[in-house]
Amino acid sequence: MDQQPVEPEATAPTEPVADTITPRQPAPVTTPRRRGPGATLVAGALVAVLAGTVLFLSGWTLGRQSALTPGTPASEAQDFQPFWDTYRAVTDRYAGTPVDRKVLIDGAIKGMISALGDPFSMYLTPEEYKASLQGIAGEFTGIGATIGTVDAKGASNTCTTLGVDCRLAVVKPIPGSPADKAGLLPGDVITAIDGTMLGGLTQDEALGKIRGTKDTAVRLTMVRAGGTPYVVEIIRAVIIAPEVETKSLAGGQVGYIKLVGFSEHAATDFAAAVKADVDAGQKLLIVDLRGNLGGFVTAARSIASQFLADGVVFWEQDAQGNQTQVDAQPGGAATDPSIKVVILVDGNTASASEIVAGALHDRGRAMLIGTKTYGKGTVQQWTQLEGDSGGFRLTIARWLTPNKVWIHGKGIVPDVFDTSPPAKPGDDPVLATGLQQLGIKP
Repeated sequence: MDQQPVEPEATAPTEPVADTITPRQPAPVTTPRRRGPGATLVAGALVAVLAGTVLFLSGWTLGRQSALTPGTPASEAQDFQPFWDTYRAVTDRYAGTPVDRKVLIDGAIKGMISALGDPFSMYLTPEEYKASLQGIAGEFTGIGATIGTVDAKGASNTCTTLGVDCRLAVVKPIPGSPADKAGLLPGDVITAIDGTMLGGLTQDEALGKIRGTKDTAVRLTMVRAGGTPYVVEIIRAVIIAPEVETKSLAGGQVGYIKLVGFSEHAATDFAAAVKADVDAGQKLLIVDLRGNLGGFVTAARSIASQFLADGVVFWEQDAQGNQTQVDAQPGGAATDPSIKVVILVDGNTASASEIVAGALHDRGRAMLIGTKTYGKGTVQQWTQLEGDSGGFRLTIARWLTPNKVWIHGKGIVPDVFDTSPPAKPGDDPVLATGLQQLGIKP
């Protein structure tokens, strides 16, 4: 999952986060728990163990082997020798400050994953690892805002390293959150955190600086609509993000459901909302995925299954190129084809959101309205390391739409492209277009 895709400051998107752990077998989302050395079970997915952590326990001195290197296969000993030569040189001969072995090990892991050049794979400190999983689960400590990236003109983009044309911006404050109470608005640009400018940081690194311990303060330098920078101090709190919002439109003719996350709770609440609309006799449904950063792939499957009675939801392709078909779960409340569905999307519709949009689009079950989606077609897996070494998230698969389209870096083009600006505050022209496509006259 899964800018990385735009994510909540507690994520993730939530990596665009959005996002994004898939099990090999259908399983409920569960709280991460340890499963032996170096493994974590997340969203029912058996997380792979990082083999080779014992590499750092023994090694080579310069020019000669001083001990066996358990964890280093004999066939790879020559390839690893430069690593061990460097490690032993640092630990045995470095004359600067005392060498902290743990710092070296963490740095080596971070460098190894950074060398992949994948903005969605990264090493996480213990605090970052915890915050990342909490964000995807829908509960976190932070200021309570969905935060993404925009270009110099304020348009959503897909950049990863912050700079002049890649700026951190508020997508939406969570109602009632510290960010909401502090007056943050969608589109507000964050230029500095605690007095430090953000240029050169990744989105995740910047989000990590916004997160923190409950009841501590973070100072954000903000720019609103090209105005003068100002500083706002916000006290962090535990945020339980509401992920499903519902209302009836057009005099009760249309059921509207806005989904802002893909946690286990979101999937359950979404299913209940769809059932309530159908039980109320509503045959016209609008699902709003704009600004949705993604989350658990299991939740995406469950949500898509509310509209698909059977058949493929998406394909998963592993590192060896093997493709596995992931089918809809039975029992969806709105699988009757007489129920018309419209999905609203934008450039911040990412990862698990795109799984749902892609599934219903390819299967002819829904019409997409809005702007092109973010374009994140990979799945990440979280692995917790031994001791106090944090963990990492690693891209372990691609996902493809039912028609086997890989949308990564491309996004999904909606059926009806709508970029109409609001005529006045509170207007929602994209939603109005959705109603028109359902036959509701303005």
